[in-house]
Amino acid sequence: MQYDPKLPPYSTGDPTSFAFPTARERWPIIITQAIDDTYRSVASCDNAEKADGGKKIVAELARLKYEVQHDRALTPIPDDGCPDVAGYNKELEQLGPLSWLKAPWLFTECYLFRRINAPFSLSAHWKNYDVFARQKIKTFRSSRPAVLELATRYKDLVTELRANPAHDPEADKLLFTEMCEVCLWGNATDLSLLTSLTYEDIQKLQGSQARLAAEQNILANDLPAAYAHLLAAKQDPAKKGKDRRVDIILDNAGFELYVDLILAGYLLSSGLATTVVLHPKSIPWFVSDVLPADFAALLNALAAPRRFYETASEEETLQGKVPEALTDKEVGELEFLFAEWSRFHAEGMLMLRPNRVWTGPGSFWRLSEEAKEVVEDLRDGELVVFKGDLNYRKLVGDVAWDPTTPFPEAIGPLGAGSGLNVLALRTCKADVVVGLTPGKDEELRQTDGGGGDSGARKWAWNGKWAVVSFSKGS
Repeated sequence: MQYDPKLPPYSTGDPTSFAFPTARERWPIIITQAIDDTYRSVASCDNAEKADGGKKIVAELARLKYEVQHDRALTPIPDDGCPDVAGYNKELEQLGPLSWLKAPWLFTECYLFRRINAPFSLSAHWKNYDVFARQKIKTFRSSRPAVLELATRYKDLVTELRANPAHDPEADKLLFTEMCEVCLWGNATDLSLLTSLTYEDIQKLQGSQARLAAEQNILANDLPAAYAHLLAAKQDPAKKGKDRRVDIILDNAGFELYVDLILAGYLLSSGLATTVVLHPKSIPWFVSDVLPADFAALLNALAAPRRFYETASEEETLQGKVPEALTDKEVGELEFLFAEWSRFHAEGMLMLRPNRVWTGPGSFWRLSEEAKEVVEDLRDGELVVFKGDLNYRKLVGDVAWDPTTPFPEAIGPLGAGSGLNVLALRTCKADVVVGLTPGKDEELRQTDGGGGDSGARKWAWNGKWAVVSFSKGS
């Protein structure tokens, strides 16, 4: 807390903040889904002791839901043997008496997911159970058309990169932009952004109506500066033969992790990086965030695509649906991805590095003091990419910045002079935003559904708008 920005945090008690409906509407639904998922697993459990443990977890989650809906006091997290309990409880004590519907949004939402995890951690048989795994797998299966399309284009791209090692820098710049924009939007409906992944057609991207339309929704776009930074490192004679690492602080599993791996594979294949380190979460987090097991599940799906896509899910079985069979070409392209990423992983070029620091209770302003070894490690890389809305909120502290505040200023100790080169890819799904031009926030508030004169920045709640922000740490 002492290292956080000294501005008012967004609160679940503020009717003009997205925290208000989030706490009252979304949180009870999330807990209900966790209860339903656990109950399903208990119902299919043939171990009586494990089933009893699962029923106790269901009861704890039901109690948690009651607390949220009836605005009860936040209570200390029970000691489940995990190293972050003391930090959470110390901060809860320092914040003073809090109730669910009148509390700092960022802390309380992190606390919520830590509370959801506690009864699982305390159990004998459910310690490693991911209560959100079913949802993550379901959403990845539903992205099948986009997964197959990207697999085709990625294979073509990598084949061309290896056949033509003399890259056109301008084409590389456009391709880097496209890759990052697909990662930014992170869902199948935005596949139209990626007009082409071949050098033959790459120049056409400048005229792509889909890309231009999407770019109009990126309110601050520092991708050119991020590309220039990576290109300069690649061309620096002093760095020849040395490791040039890109770290990606991951957000969602499923299709978003898939496109993150597409980006990682491109960075390695193009030589913009020699190593990519992926940073997943250590516990089930904000429903869809990546765990190490999600990375393994994705690779397993690519290794045996027919089994993954052609085996009916429980829901499909109940509905009498038979999944469409994959073609031999589609299978081959997915297996190509598996071979590529498995090789990168085996050779130490693509690594996973989970850490509890990413599921802490507060902002990343604290990292330089409370997680010095993590920051020192990140300084060894060329670029740290923070994915998604929550990571952005943590970077800037989730406080009421003036929206014209420069991004390097808003990330405080991780900004200028930190030695960290930070790139944030964020679609706006919360109130806080920085780096806008003067008058832009006011203009967006006057758009349909933008909030008007209500005092609420509603335009920033729905994921329609995005910011891509870069801070050079030197």
